[in-house]
Amino acid sequence: MQTTIVKWGNSHGVRLPKVFLQNIKISENDPVDITLDNEKIIIKKINHDGHKTIRQRLFDFYGENFEQFSALQNEIDWGKPAGNEIW
Repeated sequence: MQTTIVKWGNSHGVRLPKVFLQNIKISENDPVDITLDNEKIIIKKINHDGHKTIRQRLFDFYGENFEQFSALQNEIDWGKPAGNEIW
């Protein structure tokens, strides 16, 4: 299928055929992830099963087991309070 890029406010957009969205079960206002792979634009539906836990968020952020990173992190001693800080 061939289509055209159109101006949409300060951005640009492309209209996606309804049958395409129905086939991949994407509806209006569904969150999607857009990535660029060489010269391809990839649009994927984000499947949320509710809110992520802090463990899931840390795992997503570090890309692997976050316990490995937290073990390497040491608390930094910034010295004694210099003003009206409450410790």
